[in-house]
Amino acid sequence: MGPRNFLVAFILGTAIVAGIWVSLSFRAPSTIPNSATMLPAAIELPQFSLLDQHGRAIGKDVFAGEWDLVFFGFTNCPDICPLTLQLLSQVKVLLADAGHQPLPRIVLVSVDPQRDTPAAINSYISYFGKDHLGITGELDELRKLTSALGIFFEKGDGDNYAVDHSTVVLVIDPRSRMSALFSAPQRIDDLVHDLPLIMARE
Repeated sequence: MGPRNFLVAFILGTAIVAGIWVSLSFRAPSTIPNSATMLPAAIELPQFSLLDQHGRAIGKDVFAGEWDLVFFGFTNCPDICPLTLQLLSQVKVLLADAGHQPLPRIVLVSVDPQRDTPAAINSYISYFGKDHLGITGELDELRKLTSALGIFFEKGDGDNYAVDHSTVVLVIDPRSRMSALFSAPQRIDDLVHDLPLIMARE
């Protein structure tokens, strides 16, 4: 084979390989998360004693047997909290439309237990759909949970105070462990793509 024929064959071979790679890339769904941080070792939740939105006493076992998307916020939050809860609700609808099972539960943990009574948090989360879990309770018990999971929050000054808080969404697995997280800003497409990958690891 002459140099010219060899060059032509090499170019054709390279083009064929590149074409196959591009074709497979578009056909095969990615198995790499778009934005989720998947923990190499899941973090066990601590023991705590808080209340759900119905006033019932709950502990870490409230997460057992469920996949949960957990967000720490408060009902008087002007923007981040309602936007995040609405986004998570849309993600859940899209996962259901795609036939994905099981569907994750959406959980709001209040970082403003002074104002967020069970009744207040129940009324608030009902705006974002059914079957959500709201959690509130004594500040000391809340800090047991936030400290273990690296969640920051700080109450502001004044009567009409705000609460600064972390905006991460945590993924809690059916064994009451944090297995992944989504840092802000969260995007619907990323969660819809990444959650089945995270849940398939269990």
